[in-house]
Amino acid sequence: MRYAEDSASAPAITDVTARVEDRFCTLRWRWPDGVQAVYVHKASAEVPDHGEFPPSGMKLYTREEYKANNGYRDRMDDIGLIVYTIYARLEGNGEIMLVRQRDGANQTTVSAGKARIYYSIVQKKALFGKQKTVHMTITAEAPVPKDVLCYVKKRGGYPASREDGVLFHFVQDFAAGRNALPPIEIGKEDFVRIFFTDGRKYGLYYELVPE
Repeated sequence: MRYAEDSASAPAITDVTARVEDRFCTLRWRWPDGVQAVYVHKASAEVPDHGEFPPSGMKLYTREEYKANNGYRDRMDDIGLIVYTIYARLEGNGEIMLVRQRDGANQTTVSAGKARIYYSIVQKKALFGKQKTVHMTITAEAPVPKDVLCYVKKRGGYPASREDGVLFHFVQDFAAGRNALPPIEIGKEDFVRIFFTDGRKYGLYYELVPE
Protein backbone atom coordinates (compact mmCIF):
# COMPACT_ATOMS: atom_id res chain seq x y z
CA MET A 1 0.00 0.00 0.00
CA ARG A 2 1.25 3.45 -0.86
CA TYR A 3 0.03 6.95 -1.56
CA ALA A 4 -0.98 7.76 -5.13
CA GLU A 5 0.72 10.76 -6.67
CA ASP A 6 -1.09 13.96 -5.77
CA SER A 7 -2.28 15.40 -9.08
CA ALA A 8 -5.26 17.10 -10.69
CA SER A 9 -6.23 13.82 -12.35
CA ALA A 10 -6.35 11.81 -9.11
CA PRO A 11 -9.90 11.00 -7.92
CA ALA A 12 -10.81 13.19 -4.95
CA ILE A 13 -13.27 12.85 -2.10
CA THR A 14 -15.34 16.03 -1.70
CA ASP A 15 -18.34 17.46 0.17
CA VAL A 16 -17.61 15.66 3.45
CA THR A 17 -20.29 16.25 6.08
CA ALA A 18 -20.71 14.91 9.61
CA ARG A 19 -23.68 14.59 11.94
CA VAL A 20 -23.31 13.61 15.60
CA GLU A 21 -26.29 12.18 17.46
CA ASP A 22 -26.50 9.93 20.53
CA ARG A 23 -22.72 9.32 20.58
CA PHE A 24 -22.70 8.23 16.94
CA CYS A 25 -21.19 10.16 14.03
CA THR A 26 -22.55 9.70 10.51
CA LEU A 27 -20.20 10.75 7.71
CA ARG A 28 -21.29 11.39 4.13
CA TRP A 29 -19.25 12.48 1.12
CA ARG A 30 -19.27 12.67 -2.66
CA TRP A 31 -17.67 9.64 -4.30
CA PRO A 32 -15.44 10.25 -7.33
CA ASP A 33 -16.18 8.23 -10.46
CA GLY A 34 -14.54 4.81 -10.56
CA VAL A 35 -13.78 4.58 -6.84
CA GLN A 36 -15.46 1.56 -5.25
CA ALA A 37 -13.89 1.68 -1.78
CA VAL A 38 -12.26 4.09 0.65
CA TYR A 39 -10.25 3.94 3.85
CA VAL A 40 -11.58 5.98 6.78
CA HIS A 41 -9.07 7.23 9.35
CA LYS A 42 -10.06 8.62 12.75
CA ALA A 43 -7.71 10.55 15.06
CA SER A 44 -7.75 13.08 17.87
CA ALA A 45 -7.17 16.63 16.71
CA GLU A 46 -4.65 16.98 19.56
CA VAL A 47 -2.40 14.17 18.29
CA PRO A 48 0.21 15.48 15.81
CA ASP A 49 0.48 13.86 12.38
CA HIS A 50 3.95 12.35 12.10
CA GLY A 51 3.45 11.24 8.50
CA GLU A 52 2.98 7.58 9.43
CA PHE A 53 1.90 5.44 6.47
CA PRO A 54 -0.38 3.75 6.33
CA PRO A 55 -2.04 5.63 9.19
CA SER A 56 -2.92 3.25 12.03
CA GLY A 57 -6.53 2.36 12.70
CA MET A 58 -7.88 2.82 9.16
CA LYS A 59 -11.10 1.05 8.19
CA LEU A 60 -11.94 -0.20 4.71
CA TYR A 61 -15.41 0.88 3.57
CA THR A 62 -17.01 0.01 0.26
CA ARG A 63 -19.40 1.96 -1.90
CA GLU A 64 -22.01 -0.78 -1.43
CA GLU A 65 -21.77 -0.48 2.37
CA TYR A 66 -22.10 3.28 2.06
CA LYS A 67 -25.30 2.96 0.01
CA ALA A 68 -26.77 0.33 2.31
CA ASN A 69 -26.13 2.43 5.44
CA ASN A 70 -26.71 5.85 3.86
CA GLY A 71 -23.22 6.92 4.92
CA TYR A 72 -20.52 5.78 7.33
CA ARG A 73 -21.63 5.42 10.96
CA ASP A 74 -19.08 5.43 13.77
CA ARG A 75 -19.50 5.14 17.53
CA MET A 76 -17.81 7.99 19.40
CA ASP A 77 -16.27 6.82 22.65
CA ASP A 78 -13.76 9.68 22.58
CA ILE A 79 -13.89 13.21 23.96
CA GLY A 80 -12.82 16.49 22.40
CA LEU A 81 -12.21 17.19 18.72
CA ILE A 82 -11.94 14.26 16.31
CA VAL A 83 -10.62 14.42 12.74
CA TYR A 84 -11.96 12.00 10.12
CA THR A 85 -10.04 11.57 6.86
CA ILE A 86 -11.44 9.63 3.90
CA TYR A 87 -8.90 8.25 1.43
CA ALA A 88 -10.01 7.13 -2.03
CA ARG A 89 -8.73 3.58 -2.64
CA LEU A 90 -7.21 2.68 -6.00
CA GLU A 91 -5.82 -0.58 -7.38
CA GLY A 92 -3.22 -0.90 -10.07
CA ASN A 93 -0.32 -3.16 -11.00
CA GLY A 94 -1.21 -5.49 -8.15
CA GLU A 95 -0.96 -2.89 -5.39
CA ILE A 96 -3.31 -0.70 -3.38
CA MET A 97 -2.91 3.06 -3.45
CA LEU A 98 -4.52 5.78 -1.36
CA VAL A 99 -5.16 9.28 -2.66
CA ARG A 100 -3.70 11.83 -0.26
CA GLN A 101 -5.47 15.17 -0.75
CA ARG A 102 -3.36 18.10 0.30
CA ASP A 103 -6.33 20.47 0.00
CA GLY A 104 -7.99 18.81 3.02
CA ALA A 105 -11.33 18.42 1.22
CA ASN A 106 -11.45 14.78 2.34
CA GLN A 107 -11.35 15.72 6.04
CA THR A 108 -13.82 16.92 8.62
CA THR A 109 -13.48 17.76 12.32
CA VAL A 110 -16.25 17.01 14.80
CA SER A 111 -16.70 17.39 18.54
CA ALA A 112 -17.14 14.12 20.42
CA GLY A 113 -18.44 16.00 23.45
CA LYS A 114 -17.02 16.70 26.88
CA ALA A 115 -16.39 14.44 29.85
CA ARG A 116 -17.75 15.84 33.09
CA ILE A 117 -15.49 16.32 36.10
CA TYR A 118 -17.43 16.69 39.34
CA TYR A 119 -15.60 18.17 42.30
CA SER A 120 -16.39 18.51 45.98
CA ILE A 121 -14.56 20.61 48.57
CA VAL A 122 -15.37 20.12 52.26
CA GLN A 123 -13.74 22.34 54.89
CA LYS A 124 -13.62 21.34 58.55
CA LYS A 125 -12.59 23.81 61.23
CA ALA A 126 -10.96 22.84 64.47
CA LEU A 127 -12.72 24.37 67.45
CA PHE A 128 -9.72 26.22 68.84
CA GLY A 129 -7.04 25.68 66.19
CA LYS A 130 -5.63 28.22 63.78
CA GLN A 131 -6.10 25.96 60.75
CA LYS A 132 -8.84 24.02 59.00
CA THR A 133 -8.75 20.78 57.05
CA VAL A 134 -9.84 20.63 53.40
CA HIS A 135 -11.07 17.41 51.81
CA MET A 136 -11.26 17.48 47.98
CA THR A 137 -12.93 14.81 45.85
CA ILE A 138 -12.75 14.55 42.05
CA THR A 139 -15.27 12.29 40.28
CA ALA A 140 -14.51 12.01 36.57
CA GLU A 141 -16.40 10.37 33.70
CA ALA A 142 -13.07 9.65 31.98
CA PRO A 143 -9.41 9.55 33.07
CA VAL A 144 -8.02 13.06 33.60
CA PRO A 145 -4.29 13.92 33.49
CA LYS A 146 -3.02 15.77 36.55
CA ASP A 147 -2.02 18.79 34.43
CA VAL A 148 -5.66 19.52 33.54
CA LEU A 149 -6.67 20.73 37.01
CA CYS A 150 -5.23 22.89 39.75
CA TYR A 151 -6.49 24.38 43.00
CA VAL A 152 -6.14 27.96 44.19
CA LYS A 153 -5.97 29.16 47.78
CA LYS A 154 -7.03 32.70 48.73
CA ARG A 155 -7.17 34.47 52.07
CA GLY A 156 -10.46 36.11 53.03
CA GLY A 157 -12.73 34.62 50.37
CA TYR A 158 -13.11 32.15 47.54
CA PRO A 159 -10.81 32.76 44.52
CA ALA A 160 -12.59 33.90 41.37
CA SER A 161 -10.00 32.52 38.93
CA ARG A 162 -6.72 30.64 38.87
CA GLU A 163 -4.89 33.98 39.01
CA ASP A 164 -6.84 35.10 42.09
CA GLY A 165 -4.65 33.56 44.80
CA VAL A 166 -1.88 31.01 45.20
CA LEU A 167 -2.00 28.23 42.61
CA PHE A 168 -1.12 24.61 43.42
CA HIS A 169 -0.73 21.70 41.01
CA PHE A 170 -1.95 18.17 41.63
CA VAL A 171 0.68 15.43 41.78
CA GLN A 172 -1.27 12.43 40.44
CA ASP A 173 -3.53 11.71 37.48
CA PHE A 174 -7.22 11.17 38.16
CA ALA A 175 -8.79 7.82 37.30
CA ALA A 176 -12.30 7.51 35.93
CA GLY A 177 -14.66 7.42 38.88
CA ARG A 178 -14.26 8.83 42.38
CA ASN A 179 -10.86 10.15 43.51
CA ALA A 180 -10.63 11.16 47.18
CA LEU A 181 -7.53 13.32 47.63
CA PRO A 182 -5.36 13.45 50.76
CA PRO A 183 -6.59 16.23 53.10
CA ILE A 184 -4.67 19.50 53.24
CA GLU A 185 -4.31 22.02 56.06
CA ILE A 186 -4.95 25.71 55.40
CA GLY A 187 -5.43 28.82 57.53
CA LYS A 188 -8.80 29.59 59.08
CA GLU A 189 -9.26 32.58 56.77
CA ASP A 190 -8.19 30.71 53.63
CA PHE A 191 -10.53 29.33 50.99
CA VAL A 192 -9.91 26.86 48.15
CA ARG A 193 -11.43 26.36 44.71
CA ILE A 194 -10.58 24.05 41.77
CA PHE A 195 -9.96 25.34 38.22
CA PHE A 196 -8.69 24.22 34.84
CA THR A 197 -5.01 25.05 34.40
CA ASP A 198 -5.92 26.20 30.87
CA GLY A 199 -9.64 26.79 30.43
CA ARG A 200 -9.46 27.56 26.72
CA LYS A 201 -7.62 24.31 25.98
CA TYR A 202 -9.15 21.83 28.41
CA GLY A 203 -12.63 23.30 28.20
CA LEU A 204 -12.91 21.61 24.79
CA TYR A 205 -12.65 18.19 26.41
CA TYR A 206 -14.01 18.50 29.94
CA GLU A 207 -16.79 20.21 31.86
CA LEU A 208 -16.00 21.15 35.47
CA VAL A 209 -19.08 20.75 37.68
CA PRO A 210 -19.29 21.51 41.44
CA GLU A 211 -21.15 18.94 43.54
